[in-house]
Amino acid sequence: MKRVLLVQPSLQPPGGGNGLAAWALQALVPGHRVTVLSWQPVEIEPINRFFGTHLRSSDFDTIGVPRWWRTIGDHLPTPSALIKLAFLMRYTRRVSSAYDVVFGLYNETDFGRRGIQYVNYPTYLRPRPGVDLRWYHPPRAVLNLYYAFADRLADLSVDRLKANVTLVNSDWAGLQVEKSLGIKTRTLYPPVIDPAPGLPWDERRNGFLAVGRISPEKEYERIIRILARVRSSAPDITLTIVGTVDRHTRRYSRSVTSLAQSLGSWIDIRDNLSRDEVRALMASHRYGIHGMREEHFGMAPAEMARAGAIVWVPRGGGQMEIVGREPALMYESEDDAVNKIAATIGNPGEQQRLRDKLAAVSEQFTAARFVEQVRAIVNEFEE
Repeated sequence: MKRVLLVQPSLQPPGGGNGLAAWALQALVPGHRVTVLSWQPVEIEPINRFFGTHLRSSDFDTIGVPRWWRTIGDHLPTPSALIKLAFLMRYTRRVSSAYDVVFGLYNETDFGRRGIQYVNYPTYLRPRPGVDLRWYHPPRAVLNLYYAFADRLADLSVDRLKANVTLVNSDWAGLQVEKSLGIKTRTLYPPVIDPAPGLPWDERRNGFLAVGRISPEKEYERIIRILARVRSSAPDITLTIVGTVDRHTRRYSRSVTSLAQSLGSWIDIRDNLSRDEVRALMASHRYGIHGMREEHFGMAPAEMARAGAIVWVPRGGGQMEIVGREPALMYESEDDAVNKIAATIGNPGEQQRLRDKLAAVSEQFTAARFVEQVRAIVNEFEE
């Protein structure tokens, strides 16, 4: 039995990265003495309810970043993720020597020693892609000053960071890490919760689901435009957008709602649903669609595919691996998406071919497979 320090800013829902951390914890508690170091306190009930884990508070210990550090980070006017990460990294180095294995799940991390790091998208690959930038980000010159300040606060050693065992959520993310750090990685696909039993195809709603944070990078307005055009040849299709909104994305959410209302009742926007409600929607819809151009992995598309839906994604990012790089399911433009979707929904034979392919590919993303691999990686780790 090893003493494992699991480092993650938050395990609280929603969010694919938080769910991944919850399942890593689930994988390790039966065989190891685990301590969770986090920015946000760990509340078990919502984690289990949303992510499908079955953790108990007695399964592990918890420690947090000192309160006055959190007070600084939490009262900044923007999310300031790099500042919080810097504080978390510094505190990890203070305590890491007391553990046999340090396992960080929030991108590259200097633990003060060799550990295991899971990278969704490299923090230190700069400049950031446009999809990561928000309305509150300053001009490039000012943003570079922010990066410099956060890096100085983190006081990290790139050599120690590069010495870690590096896991990534997709082969595509692995290429980004290699570009950023010049190191090799191992792909460990995130765990996709077992879906609710799917309805037979002919009993499913002839509609689309788009699931995820209602945030600009998800490009819901592009999804709406695509499906509005598809409706010219398939007027009975519907779109249900399922997501969450936080204080930083309310403006964008209002714009999406306004656009949807202007186009009619075939679009339904639902927020803050329970996990069971989302699973039921996935099990009862025929189609899914995603809008983010370079999603690092894409938990929502993977969940929809696991639930038996045919899912379209942009050509780019780790999401291409979710659809098995199937050309018919990846679109490069709105025109391309309209053409590929229209060709599929009018062809039962093509629908069956794509469903069979997605079912086979989706076996790589099960929670059971993730748990097995996490246990093996930690058991085999040597400093």
